[in-house]
Amino acid sequence: GLSTTLVAFLPTYEMAGWVAPFALCVLRFGQGFGLGGEWGGAALLAVENAPPGWRARFGSAPQMGAPAGFIAANGLFLLLLSWMSPAEFADWGWRIPFALSAALVLVGLWVRLKLGETPEFKASLAEAPPAKVPLGEVVGRHGGVLIGGTLGAVCCFATYYIATAFLLGWGTKSLGYAMSDFLGVQLVAILFMAAGIYLAAWAADARWDPRRVLAGGCVMVAASGFVIAPLMGAGLGGVFAFLALLLFAMGFVYGPLSAWLTDLFPARVRYTGVSMAFNVAGVIGGGLTPVIAQKLAMDAGLAPVGWYLSAAAALSLVALVSLRPRT
Repeated sequence: GLSTTLVAFLPTYEMAGWVAPFALCVLRFGQGFGLGGEWGGAALLAVENAPPGWRARFGSAPQMGAPAGFIAANGLFLLLLSWMSPAEFADWGWRIPFALSAALVLVGLWVRLKLGETPEFKASLAEAPPAKVPLGEVVGRHGGVLIGGTLGAVCCFATYYIATAFLLGWGTKSLGYAMSDFLGVQLVAILFMAAGIYLAAWAADARWDPRRVLAGGCVMVAASGFVIAPLMGAGLGGVFAFLALLLFAMGFVYGPLSAWLTDLFPARVRYTGVSMAFNVAGVIGGGLTPVIAQKLAMDAGLAPVGWYLSAAAALSLVALVSLRPRT
């Protein structure tokens, strides 16, 4: 949180030379360091405190942060772009959202100070002391599960970064859509992701289980990959149809994810296992996807990007079918 706020006060390259990008890299490292354990902790708190039959629904609460954060961040940027000229935004307007994030940092700190250990973790401590080297135990004793959990989460990251980061750039620079129009479409389409998260979590608790719902979501994402090219070229209506479809499917590969990952690891190393699987999946599915998608699109258009998305979904589907939760 502090790293995000400090981005607002970074010097420009003209002011500080190489120090400016270096400082940005340091702050981005700080963001990653904080986020590395943030989602895992939030997911475990939600799932392990859930009453019987509500683990997936409680566990979907942290996932709702993705659409909520997207709406807040991009909505604010859209407002700023409408209030100021492009030159003003590039000069100083971009700093405003980062400065305003300080308020959220204070709220998050207050919440964290009020939290304690979950009953499930306390029960595990009563049976055995915590692992001295949790990472070593996860890799040494649960390495196969760690790999499977990581691959099972790749689809949600690949889907999100194609639907948001890649398509925003490609749609505005290569397809000619106005930035404000495309952002507006994304802001509405992201609501379908929120709906998908809620429905998927409900289905995982009430009808099936997290693994089956996630597998069904992978099938939906794989199918969506085959319509990216025709819909993205069909005007803003087609763009909205594709983004709504893809983000709704993403809700099904994201909503029950915390409940599924939590059940893969024993409580004594669960925090480390869940956080490792989720964040390494983010590096694979999120960090590499926009670069690969850009290269594929530049060489052969959007169709191969859809195939890549379908392949990521198939990879996660194989991992989901191969792994079963602990009993």
